[in-house]
Amino acid sequence: MQTVPSRKRLLSLGLVAVTAIALGQALTGTASAAGPLISQNRPVTASSSESAAFPPSAAVDGDAGTRWSSQFSDPQSIQVDLGATAAVDQVVLNWEAAYARAYDVQVSDNGSTWTTIYSTTTSSGGVQTLPITGNGRYVRLNLTARATQWGYSLWEFQVFGTTGSGPGPNDGLLSYNKPATASSHQDDGMCPGCLPAKATDHDPATRWATNATTGWVDPGWITVDLGATATITKVVLQWDPAYAVSYQIQVSDDNSTWRSIYSTTAGKGFKETLTVSGTGRYVRMYGTQRSNGYGYSLWEFQVYGTGGSPTPPPPLPPAPDFTRLAWSDEFNGPANAVPDPAKWTPEIGPGVNNELQYYTNNENARMDGAGNLRIQVRRQATPGSACPPDPISGSTTCQYTSGRLNSYNKFQFTYGKVEARIKVSSSQGLWPAFWMLGSNFFSTRTPWPNCGEIDIMEHVGRELNAVYSTLHAPAYFGAGGYGQRLDLGQRVDAAFHTFAVEWDSTHMTFFVDGRSFFTVDRTQLELTRGPWVYDHDHFLILNSAIGGDFPGPPGAGTVLPQDMLVDYVRVYR
Repeated sequence: MQTVPSRKRLLSLGLVAVTAIALGQALTGTASAAGPLISQNRPVTASSSESAAFPPSAAVDGDAGTRWSSQFSDPQSIQVDLGATAAVDQVVLNWEAAYARAYDVQVSDNGSTWTTIYSTTTSSGGVQTLPITGNGRYVRLNLTARATQWGYSLWEFQVFGTTGSGPGPNDGLLSYNKPATASSHQDDGMCPGCLPAKATDHDPATRWATNATTGWVDPGWITVDLGATATITKVVLQWDPAYAVSYQIQVSDDNSTWRSIYSTTAGKGFKETLTVSGTGRYVRMYGTQRSNGYGYSLWEFQVYGTGGSPTPPPPLPPAPDFTRLAWSDEFNGPANAVPDPAKWTPEIGPGVNNELQYYTNNENARMDGAGNLRIQVRRQATPGSACPPDPISGSTTCQYTSGRLNSYNKFQFTYGKVEARIKVSSSQGLWPAFWMLGSNFFSTRTPWPNCGEIDIMEHVGRELNAVYSTLHAPAYFGAGGYGQRLDLGQRVDAAFHTFAVEWDSTHMTFFVDGRSFFTVDRTQLELTRGPWVYDHDHFLILNSAIGGDFPGPPGAGTVLPQDMLVDYVRVYR
């Protein structure tokens, strides 16, 4: 979200857009001299987005009235996956006023190693038609110097050339919930129930792994039975860190005689999307060289094509409306009233993560009579409770009390804009937070972090000016969570701030006071960190902890009691 000067800027850009569209139409004859347009509506990722209103997909949608816009920093990038290796002979860039003065056009076979086929440091923006020559499946703009104080913005990023045959419009997922077998599987404390079927269940939080005792050897394999003969056009592998460097994708008619339709000795792990061509009832990943001392492990083994005997996977939830208010709590009760029991449940008992507080039954969470919920941390021993040793007294009786509320079974949802206006508590050892957990944490007892965790706001008292937004999932959690720190330039507890996230099936963008500072692009996350596990219901949590792994312990400088004030929580969807 931008300030008034930026909105004035957008009015002027409308004229730029009209000019750019007209100029683009004038260049149609130039574009037709090259190969056909091969980038439209292809998968696209970017290093960042200014907000959910300007996603990278807008640059390849064929609509010159929509655009991608990056965050306001250098460098940035945007890349398109053509689906198969292509001979690229032309790129057309339709710039918004926030253009790149310096950039490279690059191609890659694997989305990792790049070759520059065009470079400039004197770009003038507008519509640029670049006759180029290169071969690759991926085409990237590597943007290194902005022409304005804003980010980079493109109405359209078009790639022309010729490509081989790839997945067709009628191809679908054939492997969902189909029988799977493997060379071995793991079922122990480190990976309980990591059966072959976990790789074909369309659940990115479950995985197959080879057996720790007998299966951490080469070769290792997993096979899916499609139920009938199928034409295979694409295979998607979402690897755990125990991935294959060398492997083949093989097909068979009888689960005995195998034909290789893909082979590599340079597997890179994470998410690999392979364009293949073959026919068979059985499809096998046959690994011959492991990436490390462990075995082979896949979160997902997906086979696409036509034929077979497919079971349609469950559809994604509908896209949210970020402007329609669906639920809220304004906390307008009288002083000392408890939170609305129709909306919130108090969690009672000791904290986790080596925290030192005992969460009470709303004794520490009450209305302040001025339109706020007050969650108060107090020095107050709780007889009969058990906590880690207090750093001052050494006692294992909980020496502090606080409050933690959740909306489980009262309000839970998939996708939307979630925001809260909060004045945080801040002192040595304090840890206020506004966050969400996957509802399957309670409903099916799915363990953390497999359920997914979305931290909209965390603050720790030892960093007076900073807040954090972080995602936690089976492949990235705890200190390795995927997140971003934001320095506000002043003490966070000096005023109320609005913390928000916009969340759908392709991205999450986090905001503080209406300004986006961190965007998680699903495709990029899967390519670099691990599975996206957030396509299901989550519930809301408000709490204020003391001590624990993240903030560290309280000490002589800790001032108590401390109040976390919440003006409102609102969900739009």
